[in-house]
Amino acid sequence: MNENISKNSSAAQPGWSVSREEGPALELAAQPAFLNPWDIVLCVSGTVISCENAIVVAVIFHTPALRTPMFLLVASLATADLLAGLGLLLHFVFLYCVRSELVRLLTVGLLVASFSASVCSLLAITVDRYLSLYNALTYYSERTVTRTYLMLLLAWGVSVGLGLLPVLGWNCVGQPTACGVVRPLTKNNLIILSVSFFMVFGMMLQLYMQVCKIVCRHAHQIALQRHLLASPHDVTTRKGISTLALILGAFAVCWFPFAIYCLMGDHTSPSLYTYLTFLPAIYNSMINPLIYAYRNHDIQKVLWTVCCGCFSSKRPFRSRWPSDV
Repeated sequence: MNENISKNSSAAQPGWSVSREEGPALELAAQPAFLNPWDIVLCVSGTVISCENAIVVAVIFHTPALRTPMFLLVASLATADLLAGLGLLLHFVFLYCVRSELVRLLTVGLLVASFSASVCSLLAITVDRYLSLYNALTYYSERTVTRTYLMLLLAWGVSVGLGLLPVLGWNCVGQPTACGVVRPLTKNNLIILSVSFFMVFGMMLQLYMQVCKIVCRHAHQIALQRHLLASPHDVTTRKGISTLALILGAFAVCWFPFAIYCLMGDHTSPSLYTYLTFLPAIYNSMINPLIYAYRNHDIQKVLWTVCCGCFSSKRPFRSRWPSDV
């Protein structure tokens, strides 16, 4: 009787989550008996994420005017989120169609690498925004291009390394007690990823605080020079600071629940909590294009040009958002 209950529980909760009733070994090669609604939600989310970020990548790489250091970092973020969306789709396909433990490990490795690259790209964008204000006179130089490529190389190198760890043997296959809340990742692996996230968030918070100080100081100096305490620069400053708050707020709200749960949970934790905390983290990849790409007036202009060409619309382009700080 207990054996049947264990089998039914495993079938109802496929994927990365670890069921409390699982046996002594993880059945990564087993094909679920029926569709798990949570996996369907992940698949649909992955489709939306892939479509959103594919548009951003296509616009940037097919528009010569957008091939600047700032947009290269945005393209890196969109590429990472695009791979994350494709990873969710592959997870669904391989989970229900392909019986291969190696393929499952490769899919999990892709997701770890893509989400890590997304977080690292966010940090790189933050560093670039800070340096663009702190070193405004020397920002538009060859040094900035070199620094951008170095940041991208470092971000993707670290991310690919983290993604290869499960494939190269750092997993809990055959050792269910070593699993964390996401299988086949070990508890120690998830702890490292969570601690790294908190470190990245701390650096982003510190840099954006410095950005706010610089922006406010510049706006105050301009107001004093023009003898205007309530000038349009004040409005721009408030919009810029609100944009920074939106960026950090979205990042924290999406990733904090999952990062904290990875630190506190283990292989005995209910899989429902894993899905509930993992979904907001996924939605960060859905929100990133709206914050970093579609709000930018240059990308908006390209999109409107494409729409006008396709639908013969004579609607003029009007950027409703200020330039990013």
